[in-house]
Amino acid sequence: MSGLTHIGPDGRARMVDVGDKDVTERVALAHGRVHMQPETLQLAIGRDTRKGDPIAIAELAGIMAAKRTSDLIPLCHPLPLSSVKVEIEPDTEANALIVTARVKTSGRTGVEMEALTAVSAACLTLYDMLKAVDKAMRIDAVELLQKTGGKSGDYRKAGT
Repeated sequence: MSGLTHIGPDGRARMVDVGDKDVTERVALAHGRVHMQPETLQLAIGRDTRKGDPIAIAELAGIMAAKRTSDLIPLCHPLPLSSVKVEIEPDTEANALIVTARVKTSGRTGVEMEALTAVSAACLTLYDMLKAVDKAMRIDAVELLQKTGGKSGDYRKAGT
């Protein structure tokens, strides 16, 4: 377990000490998908349901979740985020909504968890907004696409 930074030599959980790390610009990009029936997708694209605009509300939920990541995920550092952008676009061929989050900070630790949390919360919000007409929706492919900054260097998922 020596490669796991949140596990100490004694096997106990610990918050990583980032005090000696350099402050650098950190950016993370993540995405996920919510698959649904074609009729449900059209309802979402129409942006007018009894509960309101599901896309706008889910984008806002993603931004709010990114800001609260350290409250949700144990051992995450609270970070001053300089930018959170959540966008939801339809994929009519796959009958899905694609959620993308880009999170940025200048700090001593990365924002991958904030980007993934933003995507997850936005996907769950879409499900909540649309479940009255389609309980069989499926959330998948929540993943980190790229990250920049920090000691471990840049990462880009193959094919992106």
